[in-house]
Formats: sequence, C-alpha cells, structure tokens
Amino acid sequence: MGDKKKISMTVITLIIGFMTAIQFQTVNEPIIRDTRDTSQLREDLVKDKELYLSLVQEIRSNEERIEKYETERLESKEQVLKETLREFKGEAGLEKYEGPGIVINILPVSEELLLGETVEPISPYLLHALINELNRFGASEISIADQRWINISVIRDINGITKMDGFPLDRFPIEVKVAVDNMDTAEKLYNQMQVSDSAEEFFIQNFRLSFSTPQPIVSIPAYKDTIEIRNMELADTEKGG
Repeated sequence: MGDKKKISMTVITLIIGFMTAIQFQTVNEPIIRDTRDTSQLREDLVKDKELYLSLVQEIRSNEERIEKYETERLESKEQVLKETLREFKGEAGLEKYEGPGIVINILPVSEELLLGETVEPISPYLLHALINELNRFGASEISIADQRWINISVIRDINGITKMDGFPLDRFPIEVKVAVDNMDTAEKLYNQMQVSDSAEEFFIQNFRLSFSTPQPIVSIPAYKDTIEIRNMELADTEKGG
C-alpha cells in the first residue's frame, strides 16, 4: 500500500507541475494588439472595398464577354445556315442568277425560204440538242422563254405542242438566255455557237438561230415551279444522321 501511495503522489505532483508551467508560459507570452489608429483602419477598409468592387466589375465584364461570345456563336451558326441554304437554292435554280452571257432567239425562217411549207412546232429534240451543246461550251445557267432550265426540267410534246415543265413553247421568237462564269467564256461560247451543229439542225427544221454579242449581264429567272423531293426520309439520329 505504501508503494501505491508514493506512485499516486508522484503522478499528482507531475500533473500539478505541468499545469503550473503552462500557466506561467501563458502569462509570460506578450499579447499582440492591433496598434493601427482609426484613420489607418478606415484607409485599409476603403482599399478592401475598392478591391472588392474591382473584382465584381471584372466578373461582370467576363460574364458580358461570355454572353456576347454565345450570342455571336449562335448568330454565326444562323448566318452559316442562311448562306448554306442560299447556296443550295442557287444550285437548285431557286434563286435568280446574273452573269455574263449571250441571248439566242429562235425564229422561223423567212416566208421566202419556206416555199409553201408550214412551220411545224419546234421539236423537243432540237431544244435538247441546243441545251446539250450550250452545256458543252460552258453554260452555267439557261432559261427558255423566261423559264429556268434545271436538272429536273422536262421538255416534251403534249398534244402536238412542245412544252417545258408544262409551259408551252409555241410563241416566236423563243428567247434562250445563257449565263456563264466570265466574259472570256461568253466570248468563246458566242464564237463556238456561230459554227455549231445546232444552227444547221434548226435550219433544216425551218428555224434559224440569232445570237447576241456577249453581254456583261444576262439575267436568268428563278425556277418557278415547286421541286418535289421523293424517296427521301429523315435519318435516324441515333445512327449519326
């Protein structure tokens, strides 16, 4: 029992000594005080507020830039879509086209040369042959009797009347407008058509071709009918369509 009391007293003495040392250390540590006066505190507060306002303005500026960027990005997409749609319409013939070119008039030959023969309606074959020759010599766009010729256009005989896309070609002169890429091509087209086979073929059928000199601007009207899209369906978006 005596040993246990000695051990207990020793532990208690150590604890008391440790606590006394801590208290002594705490008392001896200097207390750091804010020695700034009121004016300095006010000045520091103003600086902190200025920094805060500067940060707020920078955040707002960045938000405005982001918003402007998003708006420009959306407008850019919309503009690209509009330009793409315009290009597609132009390629499909749904937009008016202007460029250098020539004008060809199809006329019946003079009565003196007919020798009592009557002028038959112009055949679809002659017009197809003329269009093929014009394309071979660099034609970009063509109109016949103010009707735009496009890839799906049809020229055929309906009840004895030649029609293009349902429009009758029975009034003379029939005006054929041809637009090309540049004036050099227009000059070449004019020279080649002067000695082309088409002129001879038309003359055999009692028609003659009259060519205008190359013009800087030939206006080709837009296709007037509705283009029907067949055998097409929406792509499956899950398959990357």
